[in-house]
Amino acid sequence: MYDTKPHRDLVAPALIVAFDGWVSAGAAGTATADHLAADGEVVVSFASDRLYDYRVNRPILSFTDGIIEDIEWPETMIRLRDAGARDLLVLSGPEPNWNWQAFADSVADLAGGLGVVEQISLGGIPWAAPHTRPTILTTTASRADLLGGEANYPAGLLRVPASAASVLERAVAERGIPTVGFWARVPHYVAGVYYPAVVTLLERVARHLGIEVPLGSLVDDSAAQRRHLDAAVEDQPAVAHVVEQLEAIYDSAGELATGEEIATEIERFLRDRIPGADD
Repeated sequence: MYDTKPHRDLVAPALIVAFDGWVSAGAAGTATADHLAADGEVVVSFASDRLYDYRVNRPILSFTDGIIEDIEWPETMIRLRDAGARDLLVLSGPEPNWNWQAFADSVADLAGGLGVVEQISLGGIPWAAPHTRPTILTTTASRADLLGGEANYPAGLLRVPASAASVLERAVAERGIPTVGFWARVPHYVAGVYYPAVVTLLERVARHLGIEVPLGSLVDDSAAQRRHLDAAVEDQPAVAHVVEQLEAIYDSAGELATGEEIATEIERFLRDRIPGADD
């Protein structure tokens, strides 16, 4: 299912996982993964034919003056990045369409063989959140003691459609490798890359791993996006009103409220403020 390339001995490697597709709002996870991988060497590549339905993840065909030049196939790969005190193995690409269990087992076997000491999954959740407030992260983990004191997670039982990243996370955890997941809550009205979520995820990963991650232009990109969204909202009074209500929900629930408490506030807001919400 995969090909590996020779590489140096790794130092306390962490496996970073992010896919386009499900749980990828604002491209938060994949943009964070790309930043972490930087220009890292590709050390593992997976067979696209085993993972993708090309009717869903179509290859890109390039023409020049009517002549077919190239076909770019969807790819899932692991890139190696030297993060100073330790190494990062960054697994990213479009979310696979097929063979999730076999893929997860292959990655888990690779993680064990490469000496991976922990895995971090990254992504974005579309959320009724205002862009005018700091990005909240929802945390998941393979064990309760891995959640940490600053973790924000849904209380009680929560059943949702699984992502390939979560299936992979479970397989890795079954090999005895600890796993955590950081999922940014992305305003549901934002299209494209949501830079504040990327900055928040990068800062959280850096703290968790005890490494330094230069942010480059991302802080400026985040500020510019905030100004753009502010201007867009100003021009649409109805949208501005909704953002104000989302701010009230955020402020009353508190930054460290559980997912269940915030969900309850959102449901109340939708029921009481938006006509036809009960239909």
